[in-house]
Amino acid sequence: MVGGTAPVSDVPTDAEPASPSSGNAIDTHRLEAFSDGVMAVIITIMAFDLKTPVGATLHGLAGRLPSLLVYILSFTVVGIYWNNHHHLLRATGRIDAMVMWTNLHLLFWLSIVPFATAWVGTAYGRALPAASYGVVALGAALAYFALVRAILRANSDDAGIATAVGKDIKGVISPIVYIVGFGLAFVSPYLAYTCYAAVSLLWFVPDRRLALERSSGPEA
Repeated sequence: MVGGTAPVSDVPTDAEPASPSSGNAIDTHRLEAFSDGVMAVIITIMAFDLKTPVGATLHGLAGRLPSLLVYILSFTVVGIYWNNHHHLLRATGRIDAMVMWTNLHLLFWLSIVPFATAWVGTAYGRALPAASYGVVALGAALAYFALVRAILRANSDDAGIATAVGKDIKGVISPIVYIVGFGLAFVSPYLAYTCYAAVSLLWFVPDRRLALERSSGPEA
């Protein structure tokens, strides 16, 4: 594990404690597994909210199309967070209490996505639901940005992950676009949805720097 100290022998003795990196690796894996479970539940809740068309006609399908489209957008958003969260934690050598709390903060905002999705699906042409979706998306973006910063602080002696994260341009741009979308929701909700979809397109391809950093480091 990056930043850890390998034990001299495979089985530590009383005089030779186990490597701290091994415990940190377990904590990181547990945090990732917990987060994966929460995100899976979030997607499941959104899927349960989908309603079938009234009748077997194109007119019936058109009536459900807005809710289906916002579901696709929200599914993509949660999927992007899951993908990048996976790469981020796999590149992380250790975590601390601040990382765990900021991770919960991210999960909190993601857990509100089904609520925002359902509201937009039933009132997609109104400003307030569109703006509320932007607030939730902005909260999640800021929470992910905070998680990255917390991980960098917890691994301040690991130059590799700091190099992989770099200036995090996408992490800076995303909240700005969400704020613009929030404002545009009161002009036209469809302009707001365009901004939200643009952020998803920006993040659709996961940041390969983190994956490369993980693969280039020593095996855990």
